[in-house]
Amino acid sequence: MDVMKHRVMRKHEFCAGHRIHGHEGQCAQLHGHGYVVHFICEADQLDALGRVIDFSVIKSRLCQWIEDNWDHVFLIWEDDPICSKLREIDESVLPVPFNPTAENMAQYLVEAVGPEALAGTGVRLVCAEVEETGKCAASYGRC
Repeated sequence: MDVMKHRVMRKHEFCAGHRIHGHEGQCAQLHGHGYVVHFICEADQLDALGRVIDFSVIKSRLCQWIEDNWDHVFLIWEDDPICSKLREIDESVLPVPFNPTAENMAQYLVEAVGPEALAGTGVRLVCAEVEETGKCAASYGRC
């Protein structure tokens, strides 16, 4: 049986470029987005004030991770054949261990970033939704 839990959500916006290696359409080209990420966190119990976690903690840990790592960079899969050439041209090109689709970005945030960023809080990042546009988004986790 699924146990009901409190969840909180914090939205964060950032800008980044990417390309989807192997894409059959325009997304194979170098381009960028004004991304919106929704972080959904949960805990087994509320704190003494009745919160899952203070929203400022999500900001300082998860949103700041985005700012420090993905904001205003060009995300490219480290196995993309043009990765090394782009890195020679511009140091803001950031190789990542996945093809930078919204789906893969959301999964990386939940599986790799969340556990480290929220360590010691008793809170889990259970879902990340990554919007590329106001019409297109992908999510990963228990959303």
